[in-house]
Amino acid sequence: MGEPDARTDDDEIVTWWGLVIEGYHVTQDRLMREIDARFGLAPASFDILIRLVRTPEQRMPMTRLAREAALSSGGFTKVADRLATAGLIRREPCETDRRVTYAVLTQRGRERAEDARQLCARVLRESVLDPLGEDRAAALADAMRTLRGANG
Repeated sequence: MGEPDARTDDDEIVTWWGLVIEGYHVTQDRLMREIDARFGLAPASFDILIRLVRTPEQRMPMTRLAREAALSSGGFTKVADRLATAGLIRREPCETDRRVTYAVLTQRGRERAEDARQLCARVLRESVLDPLGEDRAAALADAMRTLRGANG
């Protein structure tokens, strides 16, 4: 590690990070409350539907989807079971590798995911874009992309 930056004391940098976390939590909580109220989707279910609707052919191997959604195998299975029972996804075996099962959006799942994505965009416009403006919102996303790359 290098020398500490003389311009930023310990309390200041800890405060900055705390503000990032607090801002994220209040914004994410607002977003998830609205998604749940309108569509009855818990955060993990919403995340899975959004990942699938943005994926070519709207299907993905279940193990990859679980990994990308940062869910344990058991946790993902429970979410996938709920989504399948609700008719939003179906499980589809791979034709070439019997060890692989795909999660595939159904037509109903596609419609729900698209509607939820539109609500998500509206809430994010109100809670992120309006207060920050486009330049600062883009800079925030760029900063988070940098942190993800540096620490991921």
